[in-house]
Formats: sequence, C-alpha cells, structure tokens
Amino acid sequence: MNAKPRIVLLHATPVAMEPIQSAMTRSWAEAEMVNLLDDGLTIDRAREGAKLSVGLTERFVDLGRYAYRMGADGILVTCSAFGPAIERMAAELPVPVLKPNEAMFRAALSAGTRIGMLATFAPAVVTMEDEFEDAREHTGTDAWLDTIVVPDAIDLLRKGDVEGHNRLVAGRAADFRDHDVIMLAHFSTSRAADAVRAIVDIPVLSAPEAAVLRMRALVTGEA
Repeated sequence: MNAKPRIVLLHATPVAMEPIQSAMTRSWAEAEMVNLLDDGLTIDRAREGAKLSVGLTERFVDLGRYAYRMGADGILVTCSAFGPAIERMAAELPVPVLKPNEAMFRAALSAGTRIGMLATFAPAVVTMEDEFEDAREHTGTDAWLDTIVVPDAIDLLRKGDVEGHNRLVAGRAADFRDHDVIMLAHFSTSRAADAVRAIVDIPVLSAPEAAVLRMRALVTGEA
C-alpha cells in the first residue's frame, strides 16, 4: 500500500460524487481520492428495469478491474443499483470493495427493528432490499424494512434543483414517524438529511459517512 492509500470512488451518476467526496474530506482526508465515472451506467440501468443484465454487469466489473490496475487500495462504489455486479467485483479483486449502503444497513439494524428507507431511483430498490435482508439475516434480528420511492426528486437534482429535491424527499419523511430509524437510500439522497431531520424526531442515516468509515477500517486494518 502507498503511504497515502488510494481509494477509487466508482460512480454511475454525477449526482453521487459531491456527497462522498465531502465525506472523504471530513473523515479520511489523508487518503488519496480518485474518481471513475460512467454516467451511461445509470441511464442504461434505468432502461433495464428490475433485473441487472449480464452485459451491464460485465461493464460495471470492468470499471473495477481498471480501478485495481490503477493502484486502488480500496474501491468504494457510490451507486446502489448494481448489487450483484459489486459482489462479483469483490469476489474477483484482491482489495476491499464496498457496497454503498453496507455500512448504513449495519447502523440501521443497530438502531431498531422498524426501519424506513427513502429512495429516489426505483431500479435500485430491489437489490437494496435484497442486501438489507441479507444483512438482517446475518445479524439475526427480526427487523423489517418499508421503502418509499420519491421518483421526481432525482430528476430535480439532475437539473441542479437541490432544494426541490430535498423538499420532495422530506415531504415523505412523516410517513415514517412511527419507525425507529430512517435511511436515505442513495449517496445523492444524503443531501436531504437536514431537511428530513427537521420533519422527524427519529435517527436519520445517510450512506456516505458510514461508507467512508467502513472503508477506512477495511483498508487500514482497524476493522
């Protein structure tokens, strides 16, 4: 490993970049950030629907292979719609590969059993719910997950309307008032954290900070 560990941030959409870069700066400033972006991945993923194709999986894993060849000490994926491809990447590469929501799921399961999730990109929901179920079974809890998709919010964000995005996401937070914790599904959704916290009195978790801390632990051996 280099004196400064090189962490490749693998993006499938530009709107995920700023939240994770900010989290890296706050929580692991000594690491070297390198960004890989293929925003066509999200476009093509949306066209496919629920099932991730073999071709798109291979294309995604190719980015991981490239990240490893460029000297990655760890690869942090910032898009939650490619779960099976991330698993293949992790099985193939000899460096830590982290799913975007893995650490947040752990935190949510520690916070209670009634868990709500606010999402904005519907194609990601099926794989995320599967990953949550795997995490739940691993911890042996009887937690359950409710998901609300706010589809118009990500369209506003892509147009640069962050306040509109945050307002739409926060507008559904009250539906989870009787839950123990709320998760903001995607890295891009983390921008709405303060707006959601203004609506509810329960913990609100976002993925970027938890993911950075988990990756740091894996790479440095502090896990």
